Parts: sequence; C-alpha cells; structure tokens
Amino acid sequence: MGRMALAVAGQCATGETALPTVFASRHGELQRTVELLQALARHEPLSPTDFSLSVHNSAAGLFSIARRDRSPATAVAAGDDTLAAGLIEGFGMLAEGMPQVLVVYADAPPPEPYAGRVVAQQAAFAAALLLRPDALGEGRCRLAKVRGRAAPPSAELRRSLIGFLLGREPLSLGACGWNMERVGNAEH
Repeated sequence: MGRMALAVAGQCATGETALPTVFASRHGELQRTVELLQALARHEPLSPTDFSLSVHNSAAGLFSIARRDRSPATAVAAGDDTLAAGLIEGFGMLAEGMPQVLVVYADAPPPEPYAGRVVAQQAAFAAALLLRPDALGEGRCRLAKVRGRAAPPSAELRRSLIGFLLGREPLSLGACGWNMERVGNAEH
C-alpha cells in the first residue's frame, strides 16, 4: 500500500517544489502491522524498520524525506469517509493560503484475520491529486448533505472519483452522507 501511495505521489509531484501533502488511507500498512503482531505472538524480535513503516504516517514521512521537503504533511484515516476526509483537509489547507496541496489516497483490502470482517474495496487502489486554488477552473466545490440515500460501497470509489474529476457527477463521500459537488463554471 505504501509503495502505491509513494508511486502516485511521486508521479503527481514531478517538477513541483515545496508541496504540502495529505495522505489518506483507511487501513494504512495493516498487512505490515498484522505481521508484527504475529511475530510478537511467536515471541520473535521485531524489526525496527518494519515497525517504523507500520505507522499510519509512514508514507507521508518517506515522501518528505525523499523530496527533502519540510512542507506540512498530514495523514488521515476515517473509515469509509477517508477519501472525503483527505479532500476536505486538502481544500481546507488551500483555504488557509497554501498555494497547492497534494492529496494522496491509497488503500488495499485488509489481510487475514480482518478479511471478511471489514467491508472494503476489492482491489488495491491509489490516486494522487494536486489541488490548486484554480483546480476547478472558475468553479468551486461545496458539500451537500444527502438524505435518504446510502453511501455507495467502497468498491465504487474509483468510479465516483473519476466521474467527479471529469465534471460528470458529484463525489459521494462515503458513509458520512455528504456529496462534494461542483458549483460555478465546472467545464474546466
């Protein structure tokens, strides 16, 4: 999962200098964490490297180190609302005056023993978005409460995100019951 996040982040950040980042992942490096717990159960010593890479903000830290960039970095997790939380954090940073913000979303199906117990997307997925104040042309985004409609399953996340980016539909923000909609000139 971390490799996917770093790969898309690196591609999106090519040629950019100081770049505040938001890394969003529902489960983070859960596979690595499970392996550490299993090693503990077997009374085996833990690898300091595995431990340091199991924390939720490890991708943000590695990205910052690799780029030698001391810009603000945030790691968020919010269950089914993780993409929403990442985008809202990114747009909030823009509203606070950041010239641009890189938002990275990455997740993978949970490993055993969590598989089957957690509703999750069926395949690993990562996306990076470079947000700028003019990211939507002259348009803007707003949050709209959706009543009486269930959030789409996590498996629909990619389709919903692509539809939103192309200006075709609002982005369902998960179980929170909110949509992100474009307002104004959304032709760009």
